[in-house]
Amino acid sequence: MSTSRITQAMILAAGKGTRLRPLTLETPKPLVEVAGQPLIVWHIKALQAAGITDITINASWLADKLMSTLGDGAQYGVKLHWSVEDDEPLETAGGIFQALQTAKLRDEPFILVNSDVWTTYDFTQLQDYTLGADQCAHLLLIDNPAHNSGGDFAINNGLASEQAVGDAGKYTFAGISVMSPRLVDGLVSGQPAALAPLLKQAMLKFQITADIIADKWVDVGTPERLTQVNEFIESHGATGHLGA
Repeated sequence: MSTSRITQAMILAAGKGTRLRPLTLETPKPLVEVAGQPLIVWHIKALQAAGITDITINASWLADKLMSTLGDGAQYGVKLHWSVEDDEPLETAGGIFQALQTAKLRDEPFILVNSDVWTTYDFTQLQDYTLGADQCAHLLLIDNPAHNSGGDFAINNGLASEQAVGDAGKYTFAGISVMSPRLVDGLVSGQPAALAPLLKQAMLKFQITADIIADKWVDVGTPERLTQVNEFIESHGATGHLGA
């Protein structure tokens, strides 16, 4: 079992953000502003406030703009490591594998965050999470939003599964997890690979655990949901968000 404190994170930021067009035609989706601050900066600041200052970001679409805006992370008190992909992104698992192969991401557990979600979740809660010897990932799940009413994964006695057990329902993956590099073992360098199939395979071996969180969470994937999160912050403020 890994007993050392988690000190690194990876933010997934290589997508084209097609559903947010025309905003993302000239602006990388992670730089789309939420309440006057780029979406990805909310994550960077929240990770830094939680003590995670070693952050890898994969980039593809408009990568130069993303990198020139965020730089080496010094302005946020963190060290940013860039894993640049070709014009066609490597997808989630492929992006993680490349970051590991190029030594941007160390071969030890890390916090994984989708850049296109906005949440008040406190990353401090994951710093001391320890993965078991055979455990590949620990996922955070939320109650299903309207746009994903069927959910993604079920949870039973702390274990995540693709299929619900009995009367239990399924929940939506929040795009936040603790990940072991072993999950992407065996992938081919430069080949796109999705994360979901690897998670589902590992679930069959009881290697994926999960928790349900109740924090405010929005998948900022469409103009409507971008408006939703901006209206929420305007009405409620961002009190409690470590990235505010």
